[in-house]
Amino acid sequence: MTRAERAAAVCQILARTYPTAHCELDYTTPLELLVATILSAQCTDKRVNIVTKELFRVCHSAADYVALPQEQLEEIVKTAGFYRSKAKNIRACCTALVARHGGEVPRTMETLTALAGVGRKTANVVLGNAFDINVGVVVDTHVQRLSTRLGLTKNTDPVKIEQDLVKLIPQEQWTLFSHWLIWHGRRRCSARKPDCPGCELRAICPSADKV
Repeated sequence: MTRAERAAAVCQILARTYPTAHCELDYTTPLELLVATILSAQCTDKRVNIVTKELFRVCHSAADYVALPQEQLEEIVKTAGFYRSKAKNIRACCTALVARHGGEVPRTMETLTALAGVGRKTANVVLGNAFDINVGVVVDTHVQRLSTRLGLTKNTDPVKIEQDLVKLIPQEQWTLFSHWLIWHGRRRCSARKPDCPGCELRAICPSADKV
C-alpha cells in the first residue's frame, strides 16, 4: 500500500468511525474560537471549556477584552496554565483586532498569524472551523503522533508534517482530517497505551501492535 492509498483508506475508515467529529472547544463566534484556541496551548480542551464558560460571560467583543484589566483576565484564565502570557496575548490580539480589523476576526492566514499569540496551528483552527476555509491541516500532538504511526510522514516538525499531509489529503477534508485524527488519538490511539487490538485502522497501520 502506498502512502497515498493508506491516506485515502484512513480517511474512509475514520469518516465512518467518527461521523460527527468536530472541534471540541466550545464557541459560538469566531472571536470565541480564537480566544479558546490561544488558551488551548499546552492545555486540554476540557479545561479550556471550563475557563471560557466564565470568560465568555464577561467578554463578548474584542473591545471587552481590551477594557478588561490584565489582572482580572489573568485570574479568569489562571487554571489554563501559562496564564500571564496567555492573558497578555489575548489582550494584545484583541487590541490589534479593534485597531486594524474593526473588532472582527480576519479570514486569511497572513492577517491571523500577524496577531499576538496566533501561530499557524491556531490560524488553521479558526479558518477551518469558524469560516470553513481549508488553508491547511491543524497539526497538534495527536495529529503529529498518529500521522507518524500511520506512516503518512517521517517528519517531526509540525510545519513539515502539514506539508506532507496536504499532499495526501483532499483540500476539502483538511479540517475534518485533523478532527478525525484528534478524535482517534483521544479515544483509541493514545500516546502511552494505544488500543491496537480494538483499533479500526489496525489492518492498514504499519505501527499496529508495535508501539
